[in-house]
Amino acid sequence: MASKKVTERAKKLRNLLTHHARQYHILDAPELSDSAYDALNRELLELEARYPELVRKDSVTQRIVGEALPFLRKVRHRVPQWSFNDAFSPDEIRAFDERVRKVSGAPQTYALELKIDGLKVVCTYEKGELVLAATRGDGVVGEDITHNIRTIQEVPARLARPVTLIIEGEVYLTRSGFTKLNTERKDAGEPVFANPRNAAAGSVRQLDPSIAAARPLGAFFYDVAETSETFPKMQEDELSYLRKLGLPVNPEHRHADSLEEVFSYWEKWKGKARDTVDYQLDGIVLKVESRKAQQMLGYTGKAPRFALAYKFPPEQVKTTVESITLQVGRTGKLTPVAHLTPVAVAGTVVARATLHNEDFIRDKDIRIGDTVILQKAGDIIPEIVSVITELRPKSARAWKFPTHSPLCGGDGSIERVPGEAAHRCVTTGSFEQQVRRLSHFAGKSALDIEGMGRETIRLLIDQGLISDFDDLFELTKDELRALEGFEETKAAKLTKAITSATKVPLDRLLIGLGIAHVGEETAYLLATHFATLTALRAASEDALSRIDGIGPIIGKAVAEWFKDADNRAPLARLMKHLMVQKIAAPAKGPLTGQTVVITGTLPTLSREEAEALVRRAGGKASGSVSAKTSFVVAGENAGSKFETATRLSIPIVSEAAFLKKLGA
Repeated sequence: MASKKVTERAKKLRNLLTHHARQYHILDAPELSDSAYDALNRELLELEARYPELVRKDSVTQRIVGEALPFLRKVRHRVPQWSFNDAFSPDEIRAFDERVRKVSGAPQTYALELKIDGLKVVCTYEKGELVLAATRGDGVVGEDITHNIRTIQEVPARLARPVTLIIEGEVYLTRSGFTKLNTERKDAGEPVFANPRNAAAGSVRQLDPSIAAARPLGAFFYDVAETSETFPKMQEDELSYLRKLGLPVNPEHRHADSLEEVFSYWEKWKGKARDTVDYQLDGIVLKVESRKAQQMLGYTGKAPRFALAYKFPPEQVKTTVESITLQVGRTGKLTPVAHLTPVAVAGTVVARATLHNEDFIRDKDIRIGDTVILQKAGDIIPEIVSVITELRPKSARAWKFPTHSPLCGGDGSIERVPGEAAHRCVTTGSFEQQVRRLSHFAGKSALDIEGMGRETIRLLIDQGLISDFDDLFELTKDELRALEGFEETKAAKLTKAITSATKVPLDRLLIGLGIAHVGEETAYLLATHFATLTALRAASEDALSRIDGIGPIIGKAVAEWFKDADNRAPLARLMKHLMVQKIAAPAKGPLTGQTVVITGTLPTLSREEAEALVRRAGGKASGSVSAKTSFVVAGENAGSKFETATRLSIPIVSEAAFLKKLGA
């Protein structure tokens, strides 16, 4: 049963989609991009699938959207018109194929065609003569646009032979013509078209045919709805039949024996091939080839069960603003960043977007909890285009620029730059402080992200790509490739290293967080004592202080770090990316009860590796020499620790002797 909150969300989505469908399909004046509309429609479909009681007969998900304009003559279709259901992932294509197999009783082959982003047209020929061209409308009643379709040179007024038939196709405006048309309209002070599809629709839904005649319109036909001759048995035969009658058919159609061929065709046209044709594409269409199987599969209330539109990755999507934080730049300038519900846009998953400055947030009225439209500027940098205020929840919160931030060092003071929209830290050196903090987190003793050195961290912060721990795990290969010095191989290698670092032992994570007084040994003690981060976060200062080897100073520092809201929020975001591994409790071994100090450069072991061996053998690895030290493992350039051990008469051993003690 749907909750009150879900029911209200579905109602808002229905009303919003009805409005935008009318703007798009009827008035040719869209206020949302196709992909943003698809995202909202998809959310409503998912809610209706989960809660069938939310389905309404008048919902845009249950009917063909469109109606005839009052100034054009209405015509009733002899053959009902349909629209395609959409798919956005390989899994949805596989599910479609499974349904086809189940209903038809056998595996099917598919005809693959390009999905041209234009206006559907239904043409009727009587004894070879064009007598009617109509829009789809609501699927039952459309508009008579014959006078405008006759101006398109590719659409024949007379067929190659005197056949009577009804055919379906797409009228489009060329991409090059669209650019030229919008330039002319802009120069003339007229409103520009949002996209080629609406330019085509606006051109053929006019009373004056000279408007359509003056524009670079084209057409392709792809389906025979009715014919006085023998109906083709296969979709490929249908296209051949149309072509032999003298009708324009898109040449890029293909046959597919397997889903692998479907995916290959989609990948090809999603990529560079898309730029080789002079018409707008938004996906491909796959149709069961056999007409007999098509008739067996039939239709739903609005779409054929034998065909599906497989859309390209959206260029605009909807998502939710979960929180807003700050990032600091090289000059101390502070930039707000929106943390978003992760969403795929233009082929990559995005979880954050820059909000530029306080004025940008105010002008767009962006609030925490808002549903927003997101796109990638130049296909790389995520940006929020607009807020869908109609979907704003009552819990949405306005965000104000803080007066202080821990990013700023000193007392954390923030000031607005006089005469500008920018804010900056009052204390200088904040940028380098952040570089050190994140370099430590990614460094060898903590998460050990190979390739994420200090200069790379500095570059990423300077470019506004990271500001806190979690941002490292939201970097995409596309963002890295756009940076100076990052070619494909280097970007791929760093992306792989980041992915590998998502599995991290608890002690390494604690080291990386930069908690005061928590070094390798203390992190190990905490990790083995509490086992999980959840247990550690819940520990009181007193409980921490009573742990052998921790004490009141460290106990207080750890407890206060986890209580601080400025630490809790980024930690919660970080934990969405990590799989934290438990550390086994110290074993009783050859070094149980002994305290060992590692100093100097050892022949084969790093200091971190040697200290890990000490702990695994049941001993304690200490960073300083004292009377409690059991022995010192010394390598080259041992320095002051060697001297202190000599003065206190503490045994000093080589790496080889150390390994012998361990039984290695």
